Formats: sequence, structure tokens, C-alpha cells
Amino acid sequence: MPGYPFEPVPEPEILSRIRNLKKQMAEQRLDALFLTHRPDIYYFCGTAQDCYLYVETDRDPVLFVKRYLPRARQEAAFTRIESIDSVRDIPLWTQAHFKRLPRVCGLAFDVVPVRDYLFYQQLFPGTAFKDGSPAVEACRQIKSAFEIEKLEAAALASKLTFDFMEKNIRPGLSEMEFAGMFEAYSRTLGHSGKLLTRHYRLEGFPFHVLSGKNGGLPGGLDSPLCGTGMSKAYPYGAGPKPMEKNEPILVDFGTLLDGYHIDESRMFVMGKMTDKARDACLASIEILVAVREKMAPGIALGEVFETAVQKAEALGLKDQFLGLPGLKSRFIGHGIGLELVENPVLARGRKEVLKPGMVFAVEPKCIFKNEFAAGIESMIHVTETGSRFLSLTENKIFSC
Repeated sequence: MPGYPFEPVPEPEILSRIRNLKKQMAEQRLDALFLTHRPDIYYFCGTAQDCYLYVETDRDPVLFVKRYLPRARQEAAFTRIESIDSVRDIPLWTQAHFKRLPRVCGLAFDVVPVRDYLFYQQLFPGTAFKDGSPAVEACRQIKSAFEIEKLEAAALASKLTFDFMEKNIRPGLSEMEFAGMFEAYSRTLGHSGKLLTRHYRLEGFPFHVLSGKNGGLPGGLDSPLCGTGMSKAYPYGAGPKPMEKNEPILVDFGTLLDGYHIDESRMFVMGKMTDKARDACLASIEILVAVREKMAPGIALGEVFETAVQKAEALGLKDQFLGLPGLKSRFIGHGIGLELVENPVLARGRKEVLKPGMVFAVEPKCIFKNEFAAGIESMIHVTETGSRFLSLTENKIFSC
């Protein structure tokens, strides 16, 4: 296609994912899987055009494309691609070519709206729909070497953006004005702007700047920190407050480069913050390092969480760590990749174990009510023998 600027996902990469998916489907006794969520479709075929992916355990997958067929054909890594005018065409095509509809078909129940589920039930008479999310997640949570390279490229863009922040932060800029400056810069590096989230109640936004007392303001965000936002209707993240000298400033920035997310937080100060604030910031880095040292294949997710909590308590941050008493977050980190927040989650009580290839955004953060926020967030990659920081941004306080 003339002028098309992007390289396709390599065919061996996609075929490996499909093989893994079929294995997961067989284990969960799914005859077929019908994917409607674009990040899932992109992961398993390499295109995010307006399309649906239909996979049976004993047949080649079929990509049904509503729009735009030429781009889908150029991007998708397998050849069975069919043009449709409506999703209603899919069961008709399946009956005509496969002579039957599936007995048990998976849908990603975590993202398919109830209205769509009921509609699909009408389209596939006699088919029992079952939650296919576990099969999808089992594949997506283990990042391939190809995906790690994509994440490392995004990590470099994030590092360069934090370097830009360090050079351009100044007193008097409002939180949102500063957020607009560094987000605009990150766009020149390829940042897509929009952060993809899987849950309909989860907000993905790249403008989390919490300065001084705004960092100490709790709110409705499922996080230790919230911010004021720009209005009561959107009460999260950066607000109109001017940033001042000597106050702790936490910047949490999400980068989306070539489909893959990086989620990082760093502390800034223009001048010198109080000893109390500096000690809390340095303690957050200590907790991060302790978590990284704990993370290795076979370690339970809940054990990682408890390691963070125990370290915070040992450092005297029991009341402030992960939120105010009664409002504490129950996780210390989350999976990340094609979406900002993915399973698995490093949460209290989780029995699942770490596996090589998992990637997490780990975020030990503290809130001092009506005073300030202190914390850090870095990317950690679980390897065959342990773990490593995937983030390239230095784990430090940025003093400007």
C-alpha cells in the first residue's frame, strides 16, 4: 500500500500465538473462540482494523473484516480473511463453510457488554457461550522476545520524556500545563496519546501530575494517589494548581509506543524538599528494589505484595503506604503490555506464581494526607532466573 509506514508483526510470531491459544482453548474445552476486543484481535492476528477473529481448535483462524479490508490484508499475518458487511454474516459464513456452528464458544466476558452477549446468543443458535478470557490472558501475560523489544523501545521513549521533564519543569506552570508540555514532546517520539484499558470503569490518562498538597488529596481513583483533575466531572490527575519551588511533585506518565505501554512514576523537586518528604521518596525506591529482588519464577503474586508491605512497615510507612488507612490499595503492581493494566496483578492473597516473560509496572507509593505524595513506578521483567528492571528511566528523585 503506497505510503504505508508500518512493518507487520512477523508471521512466525502470530502463528506461535495462535498455537498457544489453541492449546489454552483445548484445556478449557472450547470448540471455538470469538474475539471482538481490538487489543485481543491485534495480538492474535496483527491488525486492529474493524474486524472480528474466529478461531476453532482444529481449523485455521478466520478474520472477518468490516473495514478496512486492504489494510487488514496487508497487516494480518495469516491468509483466511473474509469481507463482511455485518457481524450477522459470521455465523452464516461459518455454517456455509464449516457445516455447523460450534457447540461451545468462548467470548471475553470481561469486555463483552451484556447487550452484545445477548445479541451473539441470537446469532449463534444452539451454541453455549463460555468465558474465553482466561485462554486469552494465559497467552498475553507471557511476553515473547518480540514483545520485550517493543517494550524496551517504549521504555526509551519514556526515559527521554522524563529527561524532557527535568529540563523544562519550572515554578509557576500549572500541573496540567506541564502535563501538556511533556505529553506533546512524547508525541514527537511516537507516543500514541491514548492509553488502552480493559475495564469499562478504569480510566487511562497520561496527565498524572501531583504537586505538593495535591499529592496528599485522596479521591475516587483505585490507587493510593488521585489528584484534583480539572473538574468535579473528571476528578483525577493534573489540575490547575501552579507548581512551586521546594515541594514534592509526583509525575506518573504512561507511554504507548507501537502498541505497547510503559507506565512510570518519578518524583521531582525544584529546589529542596523537606527531609520528611525526601526520606519518604527514598523509602519508596528501597521498597521497589526489595520487590524486584523478590520477584522470580515460582514466587506467588501475593508473596510479592507482602514483601512490599513488610518493607514499608519496616521503614515506618505503615499508615501512608498504598493509601490512607481504610482506603489502601490491595495491589503493588499490575501486568502491562498492549493494555495499560493487564493480568496478572501483584495483589494481596493471589496464589498464582510468577513466570518467565511476565512484565509488571510496580508502584510503591505513599500518601501523606493534605501534605504530599511520595512514590515511584518502574517496569520489571521476570526472566528465567529472576527479574530485571525493564525501565530505562533512573530510579531516583529528579532535582531541578
